[in-house]
Amino acid sequence: MLQRLDELDRAAFLAINGAHAPWADGVMVLASAMATWFPVYALLLVVLQRRYGWAAFAWCLPVIALMILCSDSGSVVLFKNTVQRLRPCHEPALQGLVHLVDGHCGGRFGFVSSHASNHFAIAVFVARALQGRPAWAGGALLGWAAFVAYSRIHLGVHYPGDVLVGGLYGAAVGALFFTIFRGVLRWRATAQRSTA
Repeated sequence: MLQRLDELDRAAFLAINGAHAPWADGVMVLASAMATWFPVYALLLVVLQRRYGWAAFAWCLPVIALMILCSDSGSVVLFKNTVQRLRPCHEPALQGLVHLVDGHCGGRFGFVSSHASNHFAIAVFVARALQGRPAWAGGALLGWAAFVAYSRIHLGVHYPGDVLVGGLYGAAVGALFFTIFRGVLRWRATAQRSTA
Protein backbone atom coordinates (compact mmCIF):
# COMPACT_ATOMS: atom_id res chain seq x y z
CA MET A 1 0.00 0.00 0.00
CA LEU A 2 2.75 2.48 0.98
CA GLN A 3 4.74 1.54 -2.11
CA ARG A 4 1.72 2.23 -4.32
CA LEU A 5 1.17 5.62 -2.64
CA ASP A 6 4.84 6.43 -3.17
CA GLU A 7 4.57 5.51 -6.86
CA LEU A 8 1.47 7.70 -7.28
CA ASP A 9 3.17 10.57 -5.46
CA ARG A 10 6.23 10.34 -7.72
CA ALA A 11 4.07 10.19 -10.84
CA ALA A 12 2.08 13.25 -9.70
CA PHE A 13 5.32 15.08 -8.89
CA LEU A 14 6.83 14.36 -12.31
CA ALA A 15 3.62 15.48 -14.04
CA ILE A 16 3.41 18.76 -12.09
CA ASN A 17 7.11 19.54 -11.98
CA GLY A 18 7.58 18.49 -15.61
CA ALA A 19 4.80 20.82 -16.78
CA HIS A 20 6.67 23.88 -15.53
CA ALA A 21 6.75 27.04 -17.57
CA PRO A 22 10.09 28.87 -17.55
CA TRP A 23 8.38 32.25 -16.95
CA ALA A 24 6.86 30.82 -13.74
CA ASP A 25 10.21 29.91 -12.16
CA GLY A 26 10.79 33.41 -10.81
CA VAL A 27 7.22 33.64 -9.52
CA MET A 28 7.58 30.36 -7.64
CA VAL A 29 10.93 31.40 -6.16
CA LEU A 30 9.27 34.58 -4.89
CA ALA A 31 6.32 32.62 -3.48
CA SER A 32 8.70 30.45 -1.44
CA ALA A 33 10.91 33.31 -0.22
CA MET A 34 10.54 34.75 3.29
CA ALA A 35 11.14 38.24 1.90
CA THR A 36 7.89 37.88 -0.07
CA TRP A 37 5.53 36.51 2.54
CA PHE A 38 6.89 38.22 5.64
CA PRO A 39 5.22 41.56 4.74
CA VAL A 40 1.93 39.70 4.11
CA TYR A 41 1.96 38.21 7.60
CA ALA A 42 3.10 41.49 9.15
CA LEU A 43 -0.01 43.05 7.60
CA LEU A 44 -2.13 40.25 9.07
CA LEU A 45 -0.74 41.06 12.53
CA VAL A 46 -1.87 44.67 12.03
CA VAL A 47 -5.35 43.41 11.10
CA LEU A 48 -5.46 41.20 14.21
CA GLN A 49 -4.39 44.11 16.42
CA ARG A 50 -7.15 46.31 15.00
CA ARG A 51 -9.70 43.53 15.47
CA TYR A 52 -8.81 42.60 19.06
CA GLY A 53 -7.05 45.66 20.48
CA TRP A 54 -3.62 45.99 22.05
CA ALA A 55 -4.29 43.95 25.21
CA ALA A 56 -5.52 40.87 23.34
CA PHE A 57 -2.84 41.37 20.70
CA ALA A 58 -0.20 41.13 23.44
CA TRP A 59 -1.55 37.63 24.18
CA CYS A 60 -1.86 36.84 20.49
CA LEU A 61 1.84 37.31 19.67
CA PRO A 62 3.25 34.64 22.01
CA VAL A 63 0.50 32.21 20.96
CA ILE A 64 1.39 32.75 17.28
CA ALA A 65 5.12 32.45 18.01
CA LEU A 66 4.58 29.16 19.87
CA MET A 67 2.31 27.94 17.08
CA ILE A 68 4.97 28.57 14.42
CA LEU A 69 7.59 26.91 16.61
CA CYS A 70 5.39 23.83 16.97
CA SER A 71 4.48 23.79 13.28
CA ASP A 72 8.05 24.24 12.08
CA SER A 73 9.79 22.03 14.66
CA GLY A 74 7.05 19.42 14.46
CA SER A 75 7.42 19.15 10.69
CA VAL A 76 11.11 18.36 11.22
CA VAL A 77 11.13 16.29 14.42
CA LEU A 78 7.86 14.37 13.96
CA PHE A 79 8.14 13.85 10.20
CA LYS A 80 11.40 14.67 8.39
CA ASN A 81 13.74 13.12 10.96
CA THR A 82 11.44 10.14 11.54
CA VAL A 83 10.26 9.21 8.03
CA GLN A 84 13.51 10.28 6.30
CA ARG A 85 12.05 10.35 2.82
CA LEU A 86 14.46 11.91 0.33
CA ARG A 87 13.41 15.07 -1.45
CA PRO A 88 12.77 14.44 -5.14
CA CYS A 89 15.84 16.52 -6.01
CA HIS A 90 17.96 14.19 -3.84
CA GLU A 91 16.34 10.95 -5.07
CA PRO A 92 18.87 9.01 -7.22
CA ALA A 93 16.07 7.36 -9.23
CA LEU A 94 14.84 10.78 -10.35
CA GLN A 95 18.19 12.29 -11.34
CA GLY A 96 17.85 14.13 -14.64
CA LEU A 97 14.03 14.16 -14.39
CA VAL A 98 13.57 16.94 -11.83
CA HIS A 99 13.24 20.56 -12.93
CA LEU A 100 15.26 22.22 -10.18
CA VAL A 101 15.26 26.02 -10.17
CA ASP A 102 18.60 27.75 -9.47
CA GLY A 103 20.11 24.44 -8.36
CA HIS A 104 18.64 24.89 -4.87
CA CYS A 105 17.42 21.64 -3.33
CA GLY A 106 17.38 22.15 0.44
CA GLY A 107 17.97 19.59 3.17
CA ARG A 108 18.14 15.89 2.47
CA PHE A 109 14.65 14.91 3.65
CA GLY A 110 11.38 16.40 2.44
CA PHE A 111 8.43 14.70 4.17
CA VAL A 112 6.70 16.90 5.25
CA SER A 113 7.02 20.38 3.76
CA SER A 114 7.75 22.91 6.50
CA HIS A 115 6.64 25.68 4.14
CA ALA A 116 3.23 24.02 3.80
CA SER A 117 2.86 23.33 7.52
CA ASN A 118 3.85 26.85 8.57
CA HIS A 119 1.71 28.68 6.01
CA PHE A 120 -1.37 26.54 6.64
CA ALA A 121 -0.97 26.95 10.41
CA ILE A 122 -0.91 30.74 10.03
CA ALA A 123 -3.74 30.73 7.46
CA VAL A 124 -6.08 28.65 9.62
CA PHE A 125 -5.25 30.57 12.81
CA VAL A 126 -5.81 33.99 11.22
CA ALA A 127 -8.90 32.89 9.28
CA ARG A 128 -10.48 31.61 12.50
CA ALA A 129 -9.42 34.74 14.40
CA LEU A 130 -10.99 37.01 11.76
CA GLN A 131 -14.30 35.12 12.21
CA GLY A 132 -15.37 35.51 8.61
CA ARG A 133 -14.93 39.30 8.49
CA PRO A 134 -14.24 40.11 5.72
CA ALA A 135 -15.96 37.12 4.11
CA TRP A 136 -13.22 36.58 1.52
CA ALA A 137 -10.33 36.48 4.03
CA GLY A 138 -10.49 32.77 4.87
CA GLY A 139 -10.47 31.68 1.24
CA ALA A 140 -7.70 34.14 0.37
CA LEU A 141 -5.51 32.95 3.26
CA LEU A 142 -5.98 29.27 2.40
CA GLY A 143 -5.41 30.05 -1.28
CA TRP A 144 -2.16 31.83 -0.46
CA ALA A 145 -0.97 28.89 1.68
CA ALA A 146 -1.89 26.46 -1.14
CA PHE A 147 0.00 28.59 -3.68
CA VAL A 148 3.13 28.59 -1.50
CA ALA A 149 2.79 24.81 -1.07
CA TYR A 150 2.39 24.34 -4.84
CA SER A 151 5.51 26.41 -5.45
CA ARG A 152 7.53 23.79 -3.58
CA ILE A 153 6.52 21.13 -6.13
CA HIS A 154 7.24 23.45 -9.06
CA LEU A 155 10.70 24.18 -7.63
CA GLY A 156 11.45 20.43 -7.45
CA VAL A 157 12.01 20.23 -3.70
CA HIS A 158 8.83 18.45 -2.53
CA TYR A 159 6.43 15.75 -3.67
CA PRO A 160 2.68 16.53 -3.67
CA GLY A 161 2.30 14.22 -0.66
CA ASP A 162 4.87 16.27 1.25
CA VAL A 163 2.86 19.45 0.85
CA LEU A 164 -0.52 17.76 1.33
CA VAL A 165 0.41 16.14 4.65
CA GLY A 166 2.37 19.24 5.68
CA GLY A 167 -0.67 21.39 4.97
CA LEU A 168 -2.97 19.10 6.97
CA TYR A 169 -0.53 19.04 9.88
CA GLY A 170 -0.18 22.83 9.79
CA ALA A 171 -3.96 23.33 9.60
CA ALA A 172 -4.40 21.11 12.67
CA VAL A 173 -1.73 23.08 14.56
CA GLY A 174 -3.36 26.38 13.53
CA ALA A 175 -6.80 25.19 14.69
CA LEU A 176 -5.36 23.97 18.02
CA PHE A 177 -3.58 27.25 18.72
CA PHE A 178 -6.64 29.29 17.79
CA THR A 179 -8.55 27.25 20.39
CA ILE A 180 -5.83 28.13 22.93
CA PHE A 181 -5.99 31.81 21.94
CA ARG A 182 -9.79 31.86 22.23
CA GLY A 183 -9.52 30.22 25.66
CA VAL A 184 -7.05 32.88 26.79
CA LEU A 185 -9.41 35.64 25.61
CA ARG A 186 -12.33 34.07 27.49
CA TRP A 187 -10.21 33.66 30.64
CA ARG A 188 -9.18 37.34 30.43
CA ALA A 189 -12.78 38.46 29.94
CA THR A 190 -13.91 36.39 32.96
CA ALA A 191 -11.05 37.71 35.10
CA GLN A 192 -11.88 41.32 34.16
CA ARG A 193 -15.56 40.84 35.00
CA SER A 194 -14.73 39.33 38.39
CA THR A 195 -12.48 42.26 39.33
CA ALA A 196 -14.91 44.93 38.06
